[in-house]
Amino acid sequence: MKTDAANPQTMDGYIAGFPPDVRAILERIRATIAQAAPEAEEAIKYRLPTFVLDGNLVHFGAFKRHIGFYATASGHEAFRKELSAYTGAKGSVKFPLNQPMPLELMGRMVKFRVAENRARAAAKRRK
Repeated sequence: MKTDAANPQTMDGYIAGFPPDVRAILERIRATIAQAAPEAEEAIKYRLPTFVLDGNLVHFGAFKRHIGFYATASGHEAFRKELSAYTGAKGSVKFPLNQPMPLELMGRMVKFRVAENRARAAAKRRK
C-alpha cells in the first residue's frame, strides 16, 4: 500500500496518508495503545508511529496487506503463544488487514512493555 505521506513528522501525518479504511484501523490501534499507556508520548521513529515512555514502547505501521506491530523481542516472546497464529519475526508481528485487529492483545502487550520499560528505568536510577 502506498501512503501519501512519504516522510511524516507526526502520527497524524502518518495516518492521514492512508485510505479511509486503513486510517480507521490505525486510529483504533492508536487509541488502544494510548489507553494502555496513557502517560506515553507519540512520536515518529524509523518512519513509523511510535509510543515512547522511558524509551520506545511499541511501533506500528500499515503495509499493503497487514499492520506491522513492533513490541521488541521481549514483548513478542512474552506473548509467543498468542502470536503464533500470525507471521512475524523476533520483534515484529503481521496482523492481516482482512482480519479483525487483536486490539485486546495489543493492549496487553503495551502494558507489558510499560512495566518492562519502567523497571529498566528504575534499575538505571538505582545505579
